[in-house]
Amino acid sequence: MFQKIGFMFAGQGAQAVGMGMDLAEAVPAVRDWFVRADSALGRSISDVCFNGPQDALTQSANCQPAITATSLACLIAFQQRFPGVRPVACGGLSLGEFAAMAAAGVVGFEDAVKLVAARGQFFEDACRATEGAMAAVLNGDAAVVEKVCAEAGVDVANYNCPGQIVISGEKSKMPAAIDALKAAGISKIIPLTVDGAFHSRLMASAVPRFADVLKGVELRAPQCVLVQNVVGGAVTDPAQIRANLEAQITGSVRWEQCARAMIAAGAEVLVEFGPGTVLSGFMKRIDKPFPMFNVGSAADLEKLAADPRFQ
Repeated sequence: MFQKIGFMFAGQGAQAVGMGMDLAEAVPAVRDWFVRADSALGRSISDVCFNGPQDALTQSANCQPAITATSLACLIAFQQRFPGVRPVACGGLSLGEFAAMAAAGVVGFEDAVKLVAARGQFFEDACRATEGAMAAVLNGDAAVVEKVCAEAGVDVANYNCPGQIVISGEKSKMPAAIDALKAAGISKIIPLTVDGAFHSRLMASAVPRFADVLKGVELRAPQCVLVQNVVGGAVTDPAQIRANLEAQITGSVRWEQCARAMIAAGAEVLVEFGPGTVLSGFMKRIDKPFPMFNVGSAADLEKLAADPRFQ
């Protein structure tokens, strides 16, 4: 059996109508958790998760708490099936960092969903107040991408895995950035369907608002290795965790470094919690033979339970 397990949590974009519903039907503790999440938020985020509609679920103000609630539901289902299993490391992609903090004991589950609900609303407001866009840059040298972005006045939003960097910035500046990248020999650039420029300077208005909300939440020292996106490595001091959460709003998500840091912390396997398999896809580019599992549904959990390495 795997002795050292790393926990990973999905970010925005992984949402799908119906997420978490089968686990709520199958696992009483998950059903109870969604009731708690609804109570903490003062609205039925479970209904948005289970029934959508898709356009409502896609809005940041709904999407962020919905994904977090579902990711933690998947974790609870895992804990029910594998009682006593504790992670050696936790990390999450952007939004997923909050579920990772809950798994690591830094914040309570209810506080995690309340924080991301506020964060999601602030993101949505910032997007409405600006004209932003994002694009995935494939198979480009990071130094080249960084130089082009600096010259074009846009930002690097994500270092996801080898061969995938995401850029973010004003919609009016993105065409010039894309043209410059193509001129530098990078031909595969895919505009993303998003409503703003996440992890860029255009999100700056969300930072002080989120900082005010974060002041009201106690952050504790993590009970395992906790990796954070803006530093791409482990952080133990609650004051630094708080500062990094604020910086992450406009800063780059260094996910590849986070994944490697969890492996360096001793993880023998990584389990992705939440809807979708985006992080597992990244891991195939980061370290293809490394063992990976997903828990996003009741079927995923049964598959995991049947694997002899989890016996």
